Amino acid sequence: MNSTPLLEVRNLKKHFNMGGGKVLKAVDNLSFAIQRGETFGLVGESGCGKSTAGRTIIRLYEATSGDILFNGQEVHKLRGRNLQQFRSQMQMVFQDPYASLNPRMTVGNIIAEGMDINHLYRGAKRRERVVQLLQDVGLNEEHANRFPHEFSGGQRQRIGIARALAIEPQFIIADEPISALDVSVQAQVVNLFKRLQKERNLTYLFIAHDLAMVKHISDRIGVMYLGKLIEVTTSDALYANPLHPYTQSLLSAIPIPDPHVERSRERIILKGEIPSPLDPPSGCPFRTRCPHAMTECAVTMPAFKEIVPGHYTACHLYN
Repeated sequence: MNSTPLLEVRNLKKHFNMGGGKVLKAVDNLSFAIQRGETFGLVGESGCGKSTAGRTIIRLYEATSGDILFNGQEVHKLRGRNLQQFRSQMQMVFQDPYASLNPRMTVGNIIAEGMDINHLYRGAKRRERVVQLLQDVGLNEEHANRFPHEFSGGQRQRIGIARALAIEPQFIIADEPISALDVSVQAQVVNLFKRLQKERNLTYLFIAHDLAMVKHISDRIGVMYLGKLIEVTTSDALYANPLHPYTQSLLSAIPIPDPHVERSRERIILKGEIPSPLDPPSGCPFRTRCPHAMTECAVTMPAFKEIVPGHYTACHLYN
């Protein structure tokens, strides 16, 4: 694996001015790197800022501050042809397969839209490319002339994946791509992502709140809470030895398919509600729900640091 990351995010912030002097810190000081060919899972509860992070990285939102480097280039400084080239190298698969496809366009034209914008294929070659992409995601040639409303949610998400692949990107941001799908279809779509990654040497940022599914696809996982990254390590290490109390509580809620283990293990039930991101707690944002909160937690935000090799967390318990 190349030692230079394909994507590097440094101290990324995305704040929204809500009026009346209130600022929503959706993403607050996020830093991580993703190596070529890797899948980095980003998890957390709804409203933690993970989707906003993905949209800011791909420049659907402009960053408030911080740096995003893709292939060594600062993303938010790109203009003109360099920006167009970046957009052809990074694509996104959206959460809602019902809202992300234009209902007035045929599936063939939806998939080919990126190719048309980038002047990649014309005529018979364009049609040939669309058919190949449909087959790559488990659909067939006759689907090209149909409209999105004729497909199930799982099929629509496959169309969204084919659209993202059309201009041969290096990097795909998958923003909760399975959360709107039936459970029976979710595993099929995740396995499709894994197969395409192997065949095309793709790199993924896989955003989700289902920790069990994220473990299945990710090499490393980052856990977010109220706009901040609180733990990062390999998928196996996170499940074997979660360090942050929030991660421990998330993992304790995942059912284990062994009834003896399930009956004997202890669930960590968090007290209280998630604080409003408009008015987060002082110090550590998790302290109001943390079973191990100390005086220091209310005063300072813990530093995000390496506790054991390759395993980072932000928690005063490890001072």
